[in-house]
Amino acid sequence: MTRHRTIGEQQDNPTPLTASRPLRIAAALMLTLSCGPGLAGSSDQVPAKPQDHPIAIVGGTVHPVTSAPLQNGTILFDAGRIVAIGNNITVPDNAETLYAEGKHVYPGLISADTYIGLIEIEAVRASDDRAETGAINPNIRAETAVNPESELIPVARANGIAVAVVAPSGGLISGTSAAILMDGWTWEEMTLLAPAALNIRWPDMTMPPFATGTAAEEAMRRRDSTVEMLQNAFHEARSYMNAKRVEEHEGVPYHDIDQRWEAMIPVLQGEVPIVVWADEARQIQAAVAWAEREHLRLIIGGGHDAWRLADLLSQKNIPVLVGGVHRLPGRRFEPYDTPFSLPGRLHRSGITFAIITASSAPHERNLPYHAATAAAYGLPREEALKAVTLYPAQIFGIDDRVGSLEVGKDATLIITTGDPLEITTHVELQFIQGRRIDLTSRQTMLYEKYSEKYRRQKEDAGP
Repeated sequence: MTRHRTIGEQQDNPTPLTASRPLRIAAALMLTLSCGPGLAGSSDQVPAKPQDHPIAIVGGTVHPVTSAPLQNGTILFDAGRIVAIGNNITVPDNAETLYAEGKHVYPGLISADTYIGLIEIEAVRASDDRAETGAINPNIRAETAVNPESELIPVARANGIAVAVVAPSGGLISGTSAAILMDGWTWEEMTLLAPAALNIRWPDMTMPPFATGTAAEEAMRRRDSTVEMLQNAFHEARSYMNAKRVEEHEGVPYHDIDQRWEAMIPVLQGEVPIVVWADEARQIQAAVAWAEREHLRLIIGGGHDAWRLADLLSQKNIPVLVGGVHRLPGRRFEPYDTPFSLPGRLHRSGITFAIITASSAPHERNLPYHAATAAAYGLPREEALKAVTLYPAQIFGIDDRVGSLEVGKDATLIITTGDPLEITTHVELQFIQGRRIDLTSRQTMLYEKYSEKYRRQKEDAGP
């Protein structure tokens, strides 16, 4: 039997649509309360069941991202994959039909770098799994530390974020990041791709302000020592890989297994990229030269000065994870809008980039507004949307699954009241691999709670 519903009707897994994006007067109160002790507990949302019947979204404006928006379109998906998109789609008799007149259908947003799932409260050390001790930790796998019960995950996905590249931090070689789905019982269920990249923190190449004599020499010594440590780690990993190849092909015994160097073999073979976190121009130049010598697939993370090296990055086809648009300029003499206009400058230079928040996990929900600010300062609107959908998917090699709405890709999408980059837009429904996601969160529940409180107070006060 065909099931027909209008978007916004009560669903089997009810979603309070009017509170899916609680950016109202009570937002500050809710955020303060959400950082209390209760945040260390588990979220109340139940992971969605796998899709067990076809679903058709009919009558809305479909935004594939890779092509022009489709007015009054239909998107049909089954078994977690998109089956058809168009204006004249035949809906199967056993499909559930959701009427979306006046609504918009977009691919789920992608956060290309985040700590979400790795930390709950920064002041509570036991809830912080972002970093491991030591400087060389290529064997650290971010996905295994993800907490599926995090209260921050429902908050982020209620604002349209469906996929996140979770990355470790700390040390010189921090470990490997992973692309995860924002729904699931376990980290195994949530993992879309792992490893997604190896993360490296490039040392500061500038001298401390007013450093002279011994202080300057010491700073240079620390810098050179750190670079040498990085080079030695890759030399040892390459030697380990070559020794292993000899053993496999010629039966010559080699040293015992070392998990650190095992984790780096896919990187050395070019199967997994490296994200080098470097903001200042000299850091970026040094990282590009080093990666070229080592024959590595490089992604620049942060990249505050990437616009200064646009020719270099464009020539070598090196993508950039733009480290937050909502920040201050890096130098006192730079114009106030330098961070805001960075994505637009990269776009005009032909550099592939994704926009990230580069902030703490509780603020990951603000990702679309970073893209919106970039759009207000020179980045074309359609490119701003791609910077949080298609481009991060392409950078990490998951664009065959997510990042756009195309036949054969995962049915990972959102249904909204308008442009998701606008604060006034509400995300009314979200599907991840065809599974209907519960969009309630701690913030929406607090909104409902205190709305009821003030409603009662008004009722008690009388006319």
